[in-house]
Amino acid sequence: MSEFVWKLPSRGDGRRAEPALRGRGGFGPQAPRTEATDVRPGRFGPFDDLAQIVDAAELNGFDGVLAPYDPFGEESWIVAGAALRATRYAQVTVEFQPAFGTPVYAAKISATLQRHSAGRLNWRLAVDTEAAEAYARGDRVSGDERYRRAAEFLTVARGVWNETEIGAAGFAGTGFEYAGQYYDVVDGGFRGILSGLPFPAVHLSGTSEAALELSAAHGDVHVFGEEPDGISRVAAELGERAVNAGRRVRIALDLPIIARETEDEAWARVHRQWDELGRPDSAAEHALGDGRWAGFDALGYDQRIGLVGSYEQVARQLAVYEIAGVQTFVLSGHPHIEEIHRAGEHLLFLADPAGRTLTTAQELTA
Repeated sequence: MSEFVWKLPSRGDGRRAEPALRGRGGFGPQAPRTEATDVRPGRFGPFDDLAQIVDAAELNGFDGVLAPYDPFGEESWIVAGAALRATRYAQVTVEFQPAFGTPVYAAKISATLQRHSAGRLNWRLAVDTEAAEAYARGDRVSGDERYRRAAEFLTVARGVWNETEIGAAGFAGTGFEYAGQYYDVVDGGFRGILSGLPFPAVHLSGTSEAALELSAAHGDVHVFGEEPDGISRVAAELGERAVNAGRRVRIALDLPIIARETEDEAWARVHRQWDELGRPDSAAEHALGDGRWAGFDALGYDQRIGLVGSYEQVARQLAVYEIAGVQTFVLSGHPHIEEIHRAGEHLLFLADPAGRTLTTAQELTA
């Protein structure tokens, strides 16, 4: 059974092609007031848009949501905590960079979130961030050194974490010791209410040698972005590295989608958005075949390549990816509330009929 995760917006939302013009969530220009506008304070705050998307993800059968790291957007830890509070079943993945804090502090925050969510929190480390953004938050670690630090971060976080419950003993740790290049821990380890909890599944990304080596040694899920020639080669390389390390890493694919009842309707949406940008090239120039389109980054998406087509066409291409070894799909689309309902109501049961279609017996007992 494939997993389907929805990537939450981090900097507002809306219908416009240009991200700066999307006004939902308190970002971008405010919508003009009309006679029907409720101007009373406290009726609908900036976070209510995100809350609706999180609710829609669980109601529509998504397996989880991703709170992405965005230095100029909402803080992912806060968004993830709110999403865990608002859901009962969905997994919530928080993306953060390792310079966020010490691994012990990140682990302690996560232990509390695991306690209050029945173990539904995952981690996604944003290791390969822009140099200017890293400098702006005081982080001087660069290049492959970032991956060495991330390896230490995960080693320490796992070291202080105890999935077996251990009784409280004042301020005493559990004897974890670590002396590394970036972190030093003396008598670390969680006890009492912070023990006996599942460690968050670790999601990593990147295609460099350092990124693949980190994931093979420490990752549970590796998230790729689609490439013009596909991800088969680099995914196979990751698999070999993981086997050599005595591990298995689940493959995930980050894909923006525009799916509609018909192919023409989906492409009409693309062309409307593209025309709004006023670019000299045409949207058709970026078509790669099989419904793959390499223009999503121009519309403000993190990924360049995604899928465009009818629900049936998009579901077939997702099935092709699944046969190639992809087990988790991180989907996105804007405006998010509308697009997540479309995907949940019309796409998921086509993409994963065995896991998301009720049998006659299930229908009779529902």
